[in-house]
Amino acid sequence: MKKHLLNRREFVKHSTKGMVGVGLAYSGLSSSVLAYGKSHRKDLGVLNSPKLNDFNITWNTQSKNASESMPLVGGDIGCNVWVENGDLLCYVQRSGSLSENGEYLKIGRFRIQLNPNPFSEEHTFMQTLRLEDGYIEINSKHKEKEGIKIKLWVDVFSPVVHVDIESVEKTEVNIAYESWRTEDKELEFGKARFGAFGLEGFPGKVIRVKDTIEESETGILFYHRNPTLKHIPEVYIEMQELEAHANEINDDLKNRTFGGFLFGKGLIFNGKNEGVYQGTPYTSWKLKSESAQNTHKICIATHIEQAEEIEVWQDNLQKTVDRSKNEQETAFEKTTFWWRNFWGRSFIFIQPDNPDPENPAWQMGRNYQLFRYQLGGNAFGEYPTKFNGGNLTFDPVLVDEQKTYDPDWRQWGGAVFTAQNQRLLYWPMLKSGDFDAILSQFELYRKGLPGARARVKEHFGHEGAVYCEYTSVPGMAFGDGWGWHNDENYRIRGEEIPFGDPKANGATAYNDPVEKGVMANGSIAYHWESQIEHAYMILEYSRFTGADIRRYLPFIEQSLIFFDEHYQARQKMRNGNQVDENGKLVIYPSTACESYRGAKNPTDLLAGIQACLKSILELEEKYFSSEKKKYYREFLDRVPGYAFGEIDGHSVIKPAESWIRESNQELPQFYPLFPFNQFQLGDDEIQLFKNAYKEAPDFRKGTIQSWHQDGIQFARMGMTEESADYNTRKLQDSPRRFPTFWGPGHDWVPDHNWGGSGMIGLQEMLMQTIGDRIVLFPAWPKDWDVDFKLHAPGNTLIECSLKGGEIARLEVTPESRKKDVLNYFENKSAL
Repeated sequence: MKKHLLNRREFVKHSTKGMVGVGLAYSGLSSSVLAYGKSHRKDLGVLNSPKLNDFNITWNTQSKNASESMPLVGGDIGCNVWVENGDLLCYVQRSGSLSENGEYLKIGRFRIQLNPNPFSEEHTFMQTLRLEDGYIEINSKHKEKEGIKIKLWVDVFSPVVHVDIESVEKTEVNIAYESWRTEDKELEFGKARFGAFGLEGFPGKVIRVKDTIEESETGILFYHRNPTLKHIPEVYIEMQELEAHANEINDDLKNRTFGGFLFGKGLIFNGKNEGVYQGTPYTSWKLKSESAQNTHKICIATHIEQAEEIEVWQDNLQKTVDRSKNEQETAFEKTTFWWRNFWGRSFIFIQPDNPDPENPAWQMGRNYQLFRYQLGGNAFGEYPTKFNGGNLTFDPVLVDEQKTYDPDWRQWGGAVFTAQNQRLLYWPMLKSGDFDAILSQFELYRKGLPGARARVKEHFGHEGAVYCEYTSVPGMAFGDGWGWHNDENYRIRGEEIPFGDPKANGATAYNDPVEKGVMANGSIAYHWESQIEHAYMILEYSRFTGADIRRYLPFIEQSLIFFDEHYQARQKMRNGNQVDENGKLVIYPSTACESYRGAKNPTDLLAGIQACLKSILELEEKYFSSEKKKYYREFLDRVPGYAFGEIDGHSVIKPAESWIRESNQELPQFYPLFPFNQFQLGDDEIQLFKNAYKEAPDFRKGTIQSWHQDGIQFARMGMTEESADYNTRKLQDSPRRFPTFWGPGHDWVPDHNWGGSGMIGLQEMLMQTIGDRIVLFPAWPKDWDVDFKLHAPGNTLIECSLKGGEIARLEVTPESRKKDVLNYFENKSAL
């Protein structure tokens, strides 16, 4: 099996190569760069900004449990930090910590106790997330004495979590590594396996092997190593009859080992203990300080690698440990400089001169920044940020008291990335300028290409690639989507019928006859739009940055070619002709999102194919030869037009030309607006979209939770009042202690696609960038003052202040792009 694993420095080096205007190359910051940063911090725009400091989150009481935790993020690590009953606790999770079953496992839980205890009733308490510098500070002070300060931070450039303790009074420290994975565990059939979603209905046993945890004179070593015998992707390859392609398919779980080393100067082993937290038993390995000190520095060094031998993994972990010791003096400064640059590249401040947490508009701007912080914590991730909690999930029983599983469990799995949800985390990164963070989403599809092509070649006999909606690095259909044969009659793959059989109408489900090469899951069996959307996202990334995207061209081309060849082949099976009487493709059976099944010529897919082909035809010659462009021009001519109709006398754009049955709540007829940019304000067709929204069933519109994106579409239709109302509700404080821990909604907590959809909606209210034009305030209330800095295509930066309904300041970089900027307040008629 092929293996692809970029370490943090290599990944970042690739991510910035050939890119213009994206900031620093994050392969490390030299002392000269740091010196430059100190003397030129004004160039980073938002540094030392009182506006950003207004968004710091401060708690003056301890937390009840992990659900009241505060996020601490950096690089590709996420931590939940909270103080409970006088103990400082921290969950640590890192991108890529995937088990043999595709679960997304935590690195572990850490518990710190201090003596004398600074968190007793006699002490004041303050826990603050300091956004500007990306760390958490906890202060405690006795009524009659000086207190203690604890600083928790994640090294952005080396995967290490730091806990720095300073106290006026000498203090003893005890720290424990707590693990609930001390024995092999069978994941019971059904929802207990939801964290390993692809194997939920697997008819055999699913075992999670135990971790290895060892104490030493200098610290605690802990790791999970995936065993040689495992189910993924081996079972998938066999069930999908892809054995001939096994050596082409990427196996990202083989020999995967993840864990770390807990250590600190002056810490010695202090025995083991057992306990229970939120219903889950655990064992703890404890360290204590040899003596009371005024300062303590605790480190949790981590490492992930597909290592052939465990000794190789341990040697590389030791390098991280050694580096953290050698770079302690500069690591924090480098990390805070990175965060300040992060905030400097983009921001949105609403009502900046009147910070009022009770003001819904101000709260929306604050939560936009907080959620962007969460996304920034996986800027260097090997894998994309998961829509269903990212690296910040906590005990499931605290989300739903019926979910009495261990802290690793989450709904919708770990190693599969649901594309319709994931996309919403990554579209906002174009306008926020987070071009380093967006690449892990692209890499997921690049790595999956061999498996996606093998599936098409083996099952359909033509060229192209087809990706499962729940995509993963192997690139095949995931098990629960393909369907099983088990005694529970659960997620069953029905009778297999040949490719092209008329009974395959795109409206079937589990237990029904299922077409060769197609999944049994009726929601996603023919839902293939997402690969086109991610191809378009890469093309837009190129339009925004000018970055070289040749690395991703095979994915883009094969994703498009699939639809041309596949539906020509199907039409030829039906009547001997590859296209209809007008020379157009007949895209059937298909589906419009997951909502309109058995669809013919679905609007979302048509818009995506058109958007990609038009973008390709505009690319430089270095990407495509004239011969290839000729093919893509002819392909574009074969794409059918949108379907229009009438409802109660109103002309509307339809979700598809026709369909057999309806389900779910999506509105695919709006995809030509977002994400595919095929229409813009000023076009006559905008009224058709407004009519379509008005006439849509009530259950399909108005919901703010999770992936619902009405706020984006309102902005694209120029509906200011509706945009303001929806997006303020979308980005209002969550019901949990931390404002942006939304959910569960349809998904989990924190619900990241909830936040991503809200970010896009807010950005689109402020600035829309279709073609060369940059439209400011297309759906913005005039009485909302705002300062913002957003990125536009062509390496363009827009920095603007609106006060009292008038633009007080507008900076466009490069200045040559100023001619393309239109103030919608003043020039609506120019559209």
